[in-house]
Amino acid sequence: MAKIIIDKDKIDEVLSKGVEEVIVKENLKKRLESGKKLRIKLGIDPTGSVLHLGHAVVLRKLKDFQDLGHPVIFLIGDFTARIGDPTGRSALRKPLTDKEIAANMKSYTKQASLILDMKKVEIRYNSEWLNKLDFKELVILSSKVTYAQIAQRADFKERIKNDQDLSLQEFLYPVMQGYDSVALKADVEIGGTDQKFNLLMGRQLQKRYDQEPQEIITCPLLEGLSGGDKMSKSLNNYIALEEKPEEMYGKVMSLADDLIIRYFTLATYLSLDKIAAIRQELDGGKTNPRDIKMGLALEITKIYHGEKKAAIAQEYFIKTVQKKEAPEEIREWRTEKGEWRLIDLLVEVKLAESKGEARRLIEQGGIKIAGDAVKDINRVVAITKDGVLVQRGKRQFIRISLKG
Repeated sequence: MAKIIIDKDKIDEVLSKGVEEVIVKENLKKRLESGKKLRIKLGIDPTGSVLHLGHAVVLRKLKDFQDLGHPVIFLIGDFTARIGDPTGRSALRKPLTDKEIAANMKSYTKQASLILDMKKVEIRYNSEWLNKLDFKELVILSSKVTYAQIAQRADFKERIKNDQDLSLQEFLYPVMQGYDSVALKADVEIGGTDQKFNLLMGRQLQKRYDQEPQEIITCPLLEGLSGGDKMSKSLNNYIALEEKPEEMYGKVMSLADDLIIRYFTLATYLSLDKIAAIRQELDGGKTNPRDIKMGLALEITKIYHGEKKAAIAQEYFIKTVQKKEAPEEIREWRTEKGEWRLIDLLVEVKLAESKGEARRLIEQGGIKIAGDAVKDINRVVAITKDGVLVQRGKRQFIRISLKG
């Protein structure tokens, strides 16, 4: 059994670093300092298969509690995923099949293991109790909340205002999510700021079921690479946890300078004291922000790939971006076709995920052949035995040669 750590300084850091709000902070602090084991819950949305640094913000907060010795719970919303979570959206999201949920969660837990000790994580599915609710029990559950309370959700209010359909099924979603905390007897629940309404619903329902209400920790939403919008796969402004080290390092280096401290705070394990020193150095103006950002890129890449690969990624960046040299080791790909449409070739060698992305890359000048930018989407590439060097952006290279 894990020993509960009662270190007031560590507890203060857990309740402040990477935290937007704690409800109720003084109460949670007392409970943590009491030495009693608390059940820490994180609701998992099984609708995606790629985790990025934005997801890692709440996962690291969960790890903080795991490091203090408290049992942590992954609550997988497999039942609610079949309904569709409308949080922060103006329309209902398409429900998932059991097969899609299972595949996504297999991928999710594998990536989460980069941060958490998954052997010590209790994995639960809300179908365990929600599938068992009969109609009478559902009516009793729904009687615990009012229409006025549910209608206060910002996304619901927007849809009502715009005369968009809002089903009773969707109204029940936050009620069922809140009931998860009742079923698990959660002491603490962690979530992003966009989940605050649902987290508070858990507190309310626990009170109605005569349980001690869970404490709540909301974590900020990490901005994406371009700033402004939150990190999102759909906006293609994300850094995946399983990103190749060179890509991870390079993407961090593409951040605007005003996001440096934000990323140190939300995407690394550095202490608040060290981050304060970095802020002072940055504000002092004597150090080039690029050099501080290189430290940030190294720190983040080290978390997911280790010190050795992070150092290699840094060397790769210095050589290919700062010195504009081609890397010594370039991926090779051979083909029997002597000519390729550039759009098709980019997809084939995995420099683009789709023809649409390939077209955009070419139009934006993001593709080079033999060092020259190409903007003709109809370009045909002649492949030779000696090979043709194709480059995407500043960091991705591949040499394509003819077989035989």
